Amino acid sequence: MSWKIRADDIILERGKSFGSKLALQKLNEFGLTSGRASFSSAASFQASSKLFTTIGLYKGSCVAIKKITKKKVEINKKLLWEIKQARDVTHENTTRFLGACIECPTVLIITEYCPKGSLKDVLENEAIRLDWNFKMSLIHDIVKGMAYLHSSDVGVHGKLRSTNCLIDGRFVLKISDFGLPTLTTPHQIVKNITYYEKMLWVAPELLPLTVIPVRGGPFAAARQYLDYQGIISRVAAKENPPFRPAIENRDFPEELLDLTSECWSDNPDDRPHFDYIKITVRNIMKDFCENLMDDLLKRMEQYATNLEALVSEKTEELSQEKRRTEELLYQVLPRPVAQQLMAGEMVQPEQFECVTIYFSDIVGFTSLCAKSTPMQVVDFLNDLYSIFDKIIGYYDVYKVETIGDAYMVVSGLPTRNGNCHAKQIGLLALAILQTVQNYTVAHIPDYQLKLRIGIHSGPVCAGVVGQKMPHYCLIGDTVNTASRMESTGDALKIHVSEATKELLDKFGIFTLECRGEVELKGKGVFTTFWLVQSSEPNICPPSVEDEHLSPEQESNPYPLIYMGNSVAFEKSM
Repeated sequence: MSWKIRADDIILERGKSFGSKLALQKLNEFGLTSGRASFSSAASFQASSKLFTTIGLYKGSCVAIKKITKKKVEINKKLLWEIKQARDVTHENTTRFLGACIECPTVLIITEYCPKGSLKDVLENEAIRLDWNFKMSLIHDIVKGMAYLHSSDVGVHGKLRSTNCLIDGRFVLKISDFGLPTLTTPHQIVKNITYYEKMLWVAPELLPLTVIPVRGGPFAAARQYLDYQGIISRVAAKENPPFRPAIENRDFPEELLDLTSECWSDNPDDRPHFDYIKITVRNIMKDFCENLMDDLLKRMEQYATNLEALVSEKTEELSQEKRRTEELLYQVLPRPVAQQLMAGEMVQPEQFECVTIYFSDIVGFTSLCAKSTPMQVVDFLNDLYSIFDKIIGYYDVYKVETIGDAYMVVSGLPTRNGNCHAKQIGLLALAILQTVQNYTVAHIPDYQLKLRIGIHSGPVCAGVVGQKMPHYCLIGDTVNTASRMESTGDALKIHVSEATKELLDKFGIFTLECRGEVELKGKGVFTTFWLVQSSEPNICPPSVEDEHLSPEQESNPYPLIYMGNSVAFEKSM
């Protein structure tokens, strides 16, 4: 009699008691409200859970409760045998029978609770997308559960319909409401609309004898013009051809359609046994996922894989964008300074004992502008200074700024390089001058571009000015002197101060000519020099006038200016 359950041991979800003060006390302990279930214990539902059937708590677990009205229940051998049969049913596709509470006129059948509701609930829920993997998984579960019941002592189900095909939390379908005819048969049959709706699931030959009563349910199309009683009458009449539900789904598997037609045969002997159905469905399942949870996990794995690929792709795009942003910042600010700013650090102004500054501008720029449109001037300056930008990439220098036709470069900061700053600027000036002499203005091909270059060495203070558009500025008298060296120079010549000459002489590779004394505005009289050439190979980019290089230039793209002559040179790394 271990199957027998006392009413006091069941906590009903609606707060209803079976006349026990202890049950009412337990209701209060669990904080059960009079509305939706709201158990406060760990083994209960959350208040937002959707309830598909009458539920309750039994020994700390949630259970499904089926209520049956009976005037009298006699515990005899027949009942005990039926209960033993129900208790012995243990299969993954059948619900577990836990026990019964027999307190007439209300009898409670306690079974395992399936939180996802019944097959009917799933079919009527338009929010659930039913693909054929989903459908075939549910069909397969029904077949396995029914095949097991037919091989057990229960033998038959007798009441199989979509409302007692339940779905648990893992989306596994389980057959319920089987066996126990003595307990589950009501004492009085009421032939109302519910009775006739249940009769839709009954075999034709049983319709005159019975006493127990797809997404749209059976005979969904026929119910639009026939009531339940009319449908039952036509099925029982065994019309030719038989009156059956219409299947309008065009993607219905052909093998499954044939199997369904066989199962609807008027002759019971022509209907396939569930063992045969099981084999047939298993063959159909080869094209589908056998277990819905496996299918869901597979889809999640595919989604995760796709997500990883997408994240990887987006991360790479982000990295590329970050590199482009960094490169742009490195072109605006010196690399060490830019790295400090990106790290969120303050860039402190710094004093440099000696650097070399290069200034250049275009002679006759005003008259050249008068012969050109504004767009032509912009294109010309962009083309020329793009060439200069390529050239300075081969030297240890930093481009400070361009203002109009003025071009300013410095060496020796922000990374100190000893006295090499004078050598780097000297080689750069020679390379730029050689390039300008061979440069052709696109919109005035016969115009000879003339550049004036000035160089001076001395101390400066450098730092970042501004926050929204930070600018790396050089402050000091050296900047002004270098500007004066440029403005007092001659076209296509490199004007060098005495301070820079003293540094260049230490390398012994530069040829300079004394210009003599020159008065610099606001500075006085200075002795200055012309930088003529260098005896050291001087690397500069290929000629930018020829966009298409010859095979020889492509294999050796670095022409060399040596003593004014162009020779081949292989760049040393």
